[in-house]
Amino acid sequence: MLTTRSRAALTAVAVSCGLALTSLTGLGGTAAASTDAATADTYSWSNARIDGGGFVPGIVFNQTEKNLVYARTDIGGAYRQDPATKKWIPLLDSVGWDDWNLTGVASLATDPVQTNRVYVAAGMYTNSWDPNNGAILRSTDKGATWARTALPFKIGGNMPGRGMGERLAIDPNNDKVLYFGAPSGNGLWRSTDYGVTWAQVTAFPNVGHYAPDPSDTNGYLSAEQGVLWVTFDKTSAAAGSTTQTIYVGVADKDNSVYKSADGGATWTRLAGQPTGFLPHKGVLDPVNGYLYIATSDTGGPYDGGKGDIWRYATATGVWTRISPLPSTDSGAYFGYSGLSIDRQHPNVLMATGYSSWWPDTQMYRSTDFGATWKPIWEYSSYPTRVDHYTMDVSSSPWLTWGANPSPPEETPKLGWMTEALEIDPFNSDRMMYGTGATLYGTDNLTAWDAGTKVTIKPVVQGLEETAVNDLISPPTGANLLSALGDIGGFRHTSLTTVPAMMYTSPNFTTSTSLDYAQSNANMVVRSGNLDSGSTAKRIAFSNDNGANWYQANSEPAGTTGGGTVALAADGSRVLWAPDGGAVSSSTFGGNSWTAATGVPAGARVASDRVNPKKFYAFSAGRFYTSTDGGLTFTASAATGLPATGNVRFKALTTTEGDVWFAGGTTGAGAAYGLWHSTDSGATFTRVAAADQADSIGFGKPAPGRTYPALYTSAKIGGVRGVFRSDDAGASWVRINNDAQQWGWTGATITGDPRVYGRVYIGTNGRGIIVGDTSATPPSPTATASPSATATPTGTASPTATSSPTATTSPTATTSPTATTSPTAGGSCEITYAVSSQWGGGFGANVTVKNTGATAVNGWTVKWSFANGQQVTSLWNGAYTQSGANVTVSSLGYNGSLPAGGGSTSFGFNGSWSGTNTNPTAATLNGTACTVK
Repeated sequence: MLTTRSRAALTAVAVSCGLALTSLTGLGGTAAASTDAATADTYSWSNARIDGGGFVPGIVFNQTEKNLVYARTDIGGAYRQDPATKKWIPLLDSVGWDDWNLTGVASLATDPVQTNRVYVAAGMYTNSWDPNNGAILRSTDKGATWARTALPFKIGGNMPGRGMGERLAIDPNNDKVLYFGAPSGNGLWRSTDYGVTWAQVTAFPNVGHYAPDPSDTNGYLSAEQGVLWVTFDKTSAAAGSTTQTIYVGVADKDNSVYKSADGGATWTRLAGQPTGFLPHKGVLDPVNGYLYIATSDTGGPYDGGKGDIWRYATATGVWTRISPLPSTDSGAYFGYSGLSIDRQHPNVLMATGYSSWWPDTQMYRSTDFGATWKPIWEYSSYPTRVDHYTMDVSSSPWLTWGANPSPPEETPKLGWMTEALEIDPFNSDRMMYGTGATLYGTDNLTAWDAGTKVTIKPVVQGLEETAVNDLISPPTGANLLSALGDIGGFRHTSLTTVPAMMYTSPNFTTSTSLDYAQSNANMVVRSGNLDSGSTAKRIAFSNDNGANWYQANSEPAGTTGGGTVALAADGSRVLWAPDGGAVSSSTFGGNSWTAATGVPAGARVASDRVNPKKFYAFSAGRFYTSTDGGLTFTASAATGLPATGNVRFKALTTTEGDVWFAGGTTGAGAAYGLWHSTDSGATFTRVAAADQADSIGFGKPAPGRTYPALYTSAKIGGVRGVFRSDDAGASWVRINNDAQQWGWTGATITGDPRVYGRVYIGTNGRGIIVGDTSATPPSPTATASPSATATPTGTASPTATSSPTATTSPTATTSPTATTSPTAGGSCEITYAVSSQWGGGFGANVTVKNTGATAVNGWTVKWSFANGQQVTSLWNGAYTQSGANVTVSSLGYNGSLPAGGGSTSFGFNGSWSGTNTNPTAATLNGTACTVK
């Protein structure tokens, strides 16, 4: 089974383009408003282990510090390997929602002089799918923190040609100097101040106009691939001086390699160079004076039918073709890309036939400067292979794909899209190479030279690079089932163990949707996409909680893709909205399909979690309900829901007709937010606290409560983040922080019905994020009523949906008297801090600390504003304001302040004009406090 990295990535990110906001946060930025640092601090974050799952187009070893190695991915950011544990550490989790494109990494460079410095050229697409320009990210602490320089053009970490490079390079003698080879006709760029500022090298003569398909109207295949790599000859200058000799590769089949002999002031085309191919890699052996070039007839990473490897003698200008399988050979069918020299023994080099998909990728090794080569596998007599390696995928057993191929194919494969291959510059036995699904390596590479077998294993732990389309957490069985791009999805019975196998029977190239029967979690359905030419059906069923699957016997006419699926509460019927076909229903198993009436094709569907005959659908601003098992639908009269943009909606697991709806898009007159219905979608009320929302999920209720915890990826109180509500949406707390944002998180989210506080977040390239909290709020004596949170007032009108009193009335939802009776507390300290301020608005955090000798059980804080400020929303407390006087009281879970320093925090957004001075006096339960 072969995967194609672009499919899920293109779908998820192209859709997300419409979600980009106007204000920029993230990548180490400070949130503009509401955030609860106390709550966020209780959360720990990890991945549900898959170990890999995506394309690794670049591996970069530092040339002067041992065991310092980085990997770049096309959509999932960059990583550094921990030298002690060998686990990969994600470096770009601080990228925020607005900057989602910066998780695409087109190139990476590690400084050989000051080895703490590392740089990333970031950006996702160069066409219209990405509205944002790219950036150079720079770090002085090996990627722990970053600064950035915005570029005046786009960068394409997930564009064709992304395996070529490295485009970003550091002068090994004068590390203030960096070069970057840009795509799309933007040429060669240089920085002379550690990447802070950049200017185009106007003297460089060729911007690289090659494009895979100039006639492609969406700009993906017609994008010019530009300047591809930069290589310095360190021996051409002394340490501290600017390196004089520089080689640059360009996406031009006739003029592909250029040289500067004067530190980049002037450039000339290397004479006698080969033509007809693109230079994927350029690697210099300065000891012997050889420049090696790996070429292909296309830019990859999928295609390429011919190629060559060339050796250029820098002293004499002589080019020698040293291809293991020359392009002129009648059996040539692939191009070359992965290329590395053993820096301990520069007579040794390796190369990959990256586009050899069948029967396997190919690798070659030479110990005589490329004069002769040994393949890693060869035929004894077709179809029998002789492998000079063994593969151990016991740590990631799913890499066999559950396949049973016929010779000469084998499973697991060595890989595909093998554009990255590097020998450790300090250890001749250590080598890594990237594939379209994982990162492999060996620690006995020189066994190849001795005629024994090289042992290859995944070396990918910690590097999680999947695009997540859907997640479900059933009440019994496995804690988590996923629908993923490119590798289908997994059933996680343990979040810390790599599952043995992805879903099979059938394998979907990308799973698009999942559902389970609420009253019988053994019954599961999934839908997805298939490889071209496959005869399998695009929907599959399981009777054992996703452990085993079988495909349907049929599918609706016209079906071209997986779309969305919904399973009745008792599993009796399934509703499917496939791509290309009509919304249709069937009994469980999908033997035959009946087109639904009253609902448009392409609608998104969901099931009521209590009534097995009730299903829901949504399309273009209209909400639809079926009460006959998905056969007929009736449109709701509700208005004000989003007409455009992504939407996600789910019915509550405990109450019939209780539906939460998230989605929309920005723009004049567009709707974007979070809505709630308690009457099966007949009416919706907007949750005023949510400026925007993109996903909604449910988890185990907080202790003492019956309403499930709510989770959303949203913008609440002006802050983008992941939020939880324990009181049916009356109040929300941000549970992530600025260091953990993971780019775009709008596809799917769910809580765990068995573990309070646990949340599963779908990302577009960073896999499945798992959040767990160490805090358990005390049981309240009164629980917020869902009806008080979002009482329907008829169809949702702009006035009705944005009324704070209708949605978040402190008196109606969280009465201080009802939850905790205040007691006297003694000495106290109030810290009041404005966290951010903008025109007409501000955000503030308040910490309440009991410094007295008596515990406080239930608190009320009061202060007065001096400049007419008004509180507009508040979290982790119930507030009232009368004129200048503000009163904030504890909720059921945060009213206890132990003696001698017990503290809690709440935050709010407010409005101001003219002056915004902090209060100078405050009381806690009537006692005057020190105010900081």
